Formats: sequence, C-alpha cells, structure tokens
Amino acid sequence: MKFPTLLRAVPVVFALFSFLHLSAQDEDLLKLLGPEEEQVEYATAGFKTTRVINLHSFENNAPGVLDFKISHRFNYLNGGLYEMFGLDGATLRLGLEYGINDRLMAGVGRSTINKTYDGFVKYKLTRQSTGKVNMPVTLSWFSSITCNTLRWPDETRKNYFSSRLNYVHQLIVGRKFTEGFSAQLSPTLVHKNLVPTEDDANDILACGVGLRQKITRRTSVNFEYIYVLPGQIVSTNYNNSLSVGFDIETGGHVFQLHFTNSRGMTENYFITETQGNWFDGDISFGFNISRVFTLGSPGKKG
Repeated sequence: MKFPTLLRAVPVVFALFSFLHLSAQDEDLLKLLGPEEEQVEYATAGFKTTRVINLHSFENNAPGVLDFKISHRFNYLNGGLYEMFGLDGATLRLGLEYGINDRLMAGVGRSTINKTYDGFVKYKLTRQSTGKVNMPVTLSWFSSITCNTLRWPDETRKNYFSSRLNYVHQLIVGRKFTEGFSAQLSPTLVHKNLVPTEDDANDILACGVGLRQKITRRTSVNFEYIYVLPGQIVSTNYNNSLSVGFDIETGGHVFQLHFTNSRGMTENYFITETQGNWFDGDISFGFNISRVFTLGSPGKKG
C-alpha cells in the first residue's frame, strides 16, 4: 500500500475505534443504571363495546369518551307475514355512557318498556395484564337502578314510589384468551322492591355467560346465556335469556346485530322477565348501535 493511501485510511480507522469505545462506555453506563424496568401490558378489546349483547361486557369506555347507544328489539319472528315477522312492533332504549377514568364509567338510559329510566356505574377492580403485573382476568363491578314511570294502574289506592325501583349488582369476571377469543361470567343479584306475589323472591340470583369469537379484523360472533336459579320466579312464565349475534365495526360506529328471546334491555327485564321461548319461535331480531365521541383527553383503554 502506498504511503498517501495509508494516510487516507487513518481517519477511518480512528473513527471506527472511537465508535467502538463510546459504545462500550454506553453499555457500562446502562449496567450501572441496572436492568430496564419491565412494563405492564394490559389486554385490550376483549369485546368491541361495553355490551356482549344484552349483558355488560368487561370493557369500559376510555376516559373522556361518550358513547351514544341505540338499542332496538323487534317483535317475535313467529308473528309471521301479518306482523312482517316482528317488524311491525319494537322496543327501544336510548343511552349515554361516559368513561370517567381508566377504571370507572357511568351511564343513563330510557326504555320504552314501562317507560323505564335507568342509571349505572361500572368499575374495574382488576385489569388483565402481563409483564410487571401478571393478572389473568379482568374483574368489574356493575351496579344499576331502574325506575318504572308508568301511571299507577289504580290511583285510588296508596302507591309508593319505592315500588317503582329495582336494583342490580353484578360481578363480571372476564378474560381475553387469544387475539380472537374472549369469555366472561357474570354472577348477578337482582333486587325488586315490588314482586307479583309473596311467593316470588325479591332477591333473584342468576349467572350469565358471554363469549366472543373474532371472525375478521372488524367482525365477530357473540353468544350470551343467562341462567336464573330455579324456585325464585313462580307466578309468571319465565325462560332464561339466550342471544346470538354479530358485531361489525365501521370507524366510529359498532353495529351489533342479533337474535334473542329477550325484548327488555335493562338487567331487571332481560334477566328476570324474559318470556320468549326459542323453541316456539319467540325470537326477536334486534340491534345495538354504538357511536362514540371523544370529549376529553383520550386515554389508554384498559
């Protein structure tokens, strides 16, 4: 190698050795600082919305997000062509739900059935996570109150406002098992201040199960069943609530299309007052439409 060529190579070699030296110093400094702190990774989007179908899911609205829900249940399909297979009649609920923080959300609504107003809160006790905190399930507590505002059938007798009220308390235990499959259990207590007869229980115990299987990136199939412990509802015809449906996400909307034997859309109705029988064709086509608006600073959905 000629001497001028050797001189030109010196700066390159010097730069290379300088870079290796600085890299070694950086590694030494990182060792002094200790290992990088492990982060908490929360499971997200176990269900597409705050509902499975009728039941609340273990998902919450993100902080600052307002969800406007339109829930609709047509009449039973066995009404035949005369009733346009249920399309001639329907029940409706309009609701607003707001994410207060990463764990707490609240909502209000109004249903056409018995002109019922409802309000609820839902709080995440734990959140499914991996990493620094390994939590296998999400635990959420749900409580609601409903008020029937129909005129009293007999205004000449003494009527109590408390007779209009019902309460629901529910523990939601859910897990996102894979990217496509999620499941939850919902042990529930429904308290009714007024029941039809003294043989009916004021406190009714039930347990719901909800399943979701993703089909594509924006669609999924959902299943829901609610079992009421026997011997609690004796004076009315009752069937356990069973629903199947599809979720379709389109931008800021989520459309939930389903078939169900429950026409009520608050817990006290679809858990304790479902009368439809799938085997008799008492099946309603229904849908939930969810439209979200970000009112506050967006937060991470846990």
